[in-house]
Amino acid sequence: MTLDSLTAYVGAFVDELNRVEVRDVVISPGSRSTPLALMFAQHPDIKVWLSVDERSAAFFALGIAKVEKKPVALVCTSGTAAANYYPAIVEAYESHVPLLVLTADRPHELRDVGAPQAIDQIGMFGKYVKWFHEMALPDNDPKLIQYVRTKAARSAAIAMNEKRGPVHLNFPFREPLVPNYQHEQAFDAGKKDPSYLSFTTGIRDLSDGDYDILIDQLKEFDNGLIVCGPGQYEAAISSIKELAAVLKFPVLADPLSPLRSGSHAKDTIIENYDAILKSEIVREWTPDVIIRFGAMPVSKSYLQYVQKHKDCTYWTIDEGEGWRDPTHSGGRMIYAEPAQFSRQITSRIENRKPSHWKDRWKAVNELAMRERDAFVETDQLFEGKVFSELNRLLPDGTALFVGNSMPIRDLDSFFGKTDKEIEALANRGANGIDGVISTAFGVAATGRRTVLVIGDLSFYHDMNGLLASKLHKLNMTIILVNNSGGGIFSFLPQAEHPDHFEDLFGTPTGISFRDATRTYGGNYQLVESWGAFDEACSMSFESGGLDVIELQTERGQNVQLHREYWKNVSEAIEKWADIDEN
Repeated sequence: MTLDSLTAYVGAFVDELNRVEVRDVVISPGSRSTPLALMFAQHPDIKVWLSVDERSAAFFALGIAKVEKKPVALVCTSGTAAANYYPAIVEAYESHVPLLVLTADRPHELRDVGAPQAIDQIGMFGKYVKWFHEMALPDNDPKLIQYVRTKAARSAAIAMNEKRGPVHLNFPFREPLVPNYQHEQAFDAGKKDPSYLSFTTGIRDLSDGDYDILIDQLKEFDNGLIVCGPGQYEAAISSIKELAAVLKFPVLADPLSPLRSGSHAKDTIIENYDAILKSEIVREWTPDVIIRFGAMPVSKSYLQYVQKHKDCTYWTIDEGEGWRDPTHSGGRMIYAEPAQFSRQITSRIENRKPSHWKDRWKAVNELAMRERDAFVETDQLFEGKVFSELNRLLPDGTALFVGNSMPIRDLDSFFGKTDKEIEALANRGANGIDGVISTAFGVAATGRRTVLVIGDLSFYHDMNGLLASKLHKLNMTIILVNNSGGGIFSFLPQAEHPDHFEDLFGTPTGISFRDATRTYGGNYQLVESWGAFDEACSMSFESGGLDVIELQTERGQNVQLHREYWKNVSEAIEKWADIDEN
């Protein structure tokens, strides 16, 4: 039996995506998207994840793609369903995560005439997708089958090329919408071996002349810093460390960089730089050059340090063609693969004399570490201690997802270094508090043991995301730090204006998270001591399902404790400096 146009066309598209290694699709229910949904569900080599809420679905797909580092497809119906993808698409674009956004649409004759669920979907995500294409109407003409297979492969290639990110294909469908998805040849139209389109790219590198210029500059610099911000450059760990060793530069490592965890040596890694750079003494240390890999670090102290030393030379290493310089410090943008760049510089640089500069950074880092370890001995429910406890408790191989605002900053300050393979993850492209639970469940969907640390407002923002655990039998431990509102605002100047602070910024919700957790079939526990916290975490790590462990803290006290810790570090550095000078 000859395949009908709808089955042949959509089947060829789905099959070609599978041939270019798209293995996961997240589908939200709808009528106009029926052809895509049924064909994806029927394909034997593609895993379908159902998500009723499109906003949650998009963040869930984002989480899978973050870990797998491969494109994940999204399918929804026409109208505002697609608009709900927008926050996650922005995050994917800014954080370089590959997504294939496949929106169903009304055919052209039903657009702009008042038809239901018909909005203008052409280019609706604007600059936040790498590529948009309006697909042709289904047809089983051989030229159209070749066209649809080529578009499938091309979309995956663009999503993965250089600066990874989302692409958007818009599919107009006429009724009838049900393909002959059970046909034994439903995926065979136009199939050939190999696939219609292959994609090959090489490692981005500089010329010998460019390296000679950089080496000549480096010869003039004695005091430098290597800064490793958020990014996925795990393959560059050893080469960056070798570069640091040759240059005699310390390495300031963001918690979302790949350098703080794992079995590699970490003697040159400065992980306490956020607290260190709050010291007036250290802020006066002037670097000759800062070489940065990845995005800007989380630390505000580092940002202020860079702004203070504007005469310093800055090199930003980026494998794509981004412009990651929010300080407007200028310097040199170097578009090269991080590992290759590091190896090339290391092989060309001459031996350098021992560095008092590096020794000073290592000394104050040790001071800050001792102050940190002493400070978290407190019995108070201090939010920072959540991460020092998790450093000790987390099993090897855990994915640790953290929410924005306070959790990511406390991860930076109090998790420290570890020899365990702990992958720290967060949505730091746009730094939003929406979709955090859903993204973390996307990570869990890859089979990784996943722990999420999240604040109460972020939890409230994405409670719909908890449904993923019930629908797909996913395991996750959620540490809910409930300070009754937006804790980060208590650190900002707005807190000095109490007349409107609670209404506009503190925004306590008064929600019972126990009831919300149980609605989605999860286990809930409120802990009131660190002993109870440790016991609850240990039991959760050994069991399955969804566990929510809540700690209730007080915002004002949390601010006071953070400032006390920073003061302790600064005072320890002052005492050390007095001894060092004498």
